[in-house]
Amino acid sequence: MPRKAIAIIATVDTKEAETRFLQEFITSRGWQAPVLDVSTYLPHGFKAAYPREEICRLGGVEFKDLPALRRDAMMQTMGLGAARVLTGLYARGELAGVLGIGGNQGTAIAAIAMRALPIGLPKVIVSTVASGNIRPYIEYKDIIMMFSVADLLGGPNTVSRTILSNAAWAVMGMAAHGEPLQASDRPVIATTAFGNTNEVVTAARDRLVELGYEVIAFHASGACGSAMEELIEAGLIQGVLDLTTHELIGEVFGEAGDIYTPMRPRLEAAGRRGIPQVISLGGLDYFCFGPAESIPPAYRGRPTHYHNPYNTNVRATKEELTRVGGVLAARLNAARGPVAVMVPLKGWSENGRAGGPLHDPEADAALVAALEANLEPRVKLMKLDANINDPVFAASAAAVMHQLMEVWLAGQESSAACEH
Repeated sequence: MPRKAIAIIATVDTKEAETRFLQEFITSRGWQAPVLDVSTYLPHGFKAAYPREEICRLGGVEFKDLPALRRDAMMQTMGLGAARVLTGLYARGELAGVLGIGGNQGTAIAAIAMRALPIGLPKVIVSTVASGNIRPYIEYKDIIMMFSVADLLGGPNTVSRTILSNAAWAVMGMAAHGEPLQASDRPVIATTAFGNTNEVVTAARDRLVELGYEVIAFHASGACGSAMEELIEAGLIQGVLDLTTHELIGEVFGEAGDIYTPMRPRLEAAGRRGIPQVISLGGLDYFCFGPAESIPPAYRGRPTHYHNPYNTNVRATKEELTRVGGVLAARLNAARGPVAVMVPLKGWSENGRAGGPLHDPEADAALVAALEANLEPRVKLMKLDANINDPVFAASAAAVMHQLMEVWLAGQESSAACEH
């Protein structure tokens, strides 16, 4: 039986020699190496397993019409077409990993294609732009970006030959020896964390581990929270202790430029799956911006915490939090499973404590009032006279999570028994 495929994504019209080198390198080590040609304009004679005409058509455009599109639309078209090839290979159990090469254009196309694949499948891009800001390419997927060092031009040379072969070995090594993403043998609870909520997350996590759960923490950085949503959607998580919901304020006020704005909607996947959720308000009391000089003019002059030279926290107002509370209530009302909201009345972050730089109980109360006005009665709202990082709050959050999980898991077992 032939080995699975390590797919190669390349703009063959400008990277033909590098593509041939990689294909021969990978096939000589026992793998299939189908090439997805995502080039857009120059003629060439390479026979790809997936020609650019086919990929373009899968992206919704005939290749002859591609030049009429704006350049970013061309990249999106080829990326979408390549994604459909890859997801088809994956669905048939034929794909072991993906290796992309390119400059700015090839990197963009390869990244669009790879982001369609599930977390856990090996994904590597050798790129001339990998030493810059790669967040727009990776978003929240486990894509490895390797800087090409030399330009990918004119075929393999003393430098690029080493970089390309190392990248190929990386994908083959992960495909052959990596740990596949699979369901845990224990119930899995996801939780969300910030430095400002580290104490509550650590204490609640430790207690839930003692009770027999596997607990996975996700940094509320926009990327990690989005990845958590995808893993929930994939069925790998059975409960969510969403203690640090900061990303929601960045989502609601996308125009603000919060650096932790999520890349997909938050607080939705668990509701669709119907799994238990315990929600708190960690980090919703402020916006996260970059260095102090990057704070937008409209947000200057507010209470501010200078977290580090690259991260500045600016207090949210009561008007902003009223709006966030309405959105939060709507999303939790849509949930199919059990939901509890836990409100720490003495602050939602370490800096939100009395005496802290972001302490503003009047603004906090506005969000709570919005929840009280909009949450359906089946969503339990609990108020605790504590800061979010106080031990009593962590213990209470873990206890409520455990209670909801016990009931839900018993119901799942009962349903499974009835089916048999």
